[in-house]
Amino acid sequence: MKIEIWSDIMCPFCYIGKRQLETALEQFPNDEIEIEWKSFQLDPTIEPQSGKDVYTFLAERKGISVEQSIEMHKGVVERAKSVGLDYHFDKAIISNSLTAHRIIHLAKKNNLGDKMEEIFFKAYFTEGRDLNDAQTLIELGTKAGLNSDEVKEVVENENLYLNDVHSDIHEANQIGVQGVPFFVFDRKYAVSGAQPVEAFVQTIKEGLK
Repeated sequence: MKIEIWSDIMCPFCYIGKRQLETALEQFPNDEIEIEWKSFQLDPTIEPQSGKDVYTFLAERKGISVEQSIEMHKGVVERAKSVGLDYHFDKAIISNSLTAHRIIHLAKKNNLGDKMEEIFFKAYFTEGRDLNDAQTLIELGTKAGLNSDEVKEVVENENLYLNDVHSDIHEANQIGVQGVPFFVFDRKYAVSGAQPVEAFVQTIKEGLK
């Protein structure tokens, strides 16, 4: 079975959905299941805002107080905690995810796509790393097992893997993806959103029949 996942590393529910799927896959240890991550940008127009946390960014964008923004995020933090994830929106730095997506495509070429996704998710939501910063991106790419010079080349050359990212996003539009995470199983079944583990288990069972 092949599972394709459209995702944005700035999407809190995408990381939660990743954990839900991984938990479901533990019930199918002997089945050959391939995971392919696909690029998606929730907001491709976001400008890098180094030093500004998510609470402040959302408050300014929605015209609400920072306190109200913090309250809005509490449910997401609790949901993340329920699947073993530790979110720190107070540390998360607003970034445009395009360069990270291009690095993910380099990682996919080296069979490290899933590992790269995990590292970027954790860096953004838990560690408060600045994914606008070139050295940070190179360090994280190297941590995933990529060649540092190759990651540096992707960071410095804005055209490298750009078509791959745009192709994924275009494909998402073609199949009607409205939001992420979006999971497609062998091009036969789809699961939209960070659904409960049972929903993933059921879909995988159907796909393996």
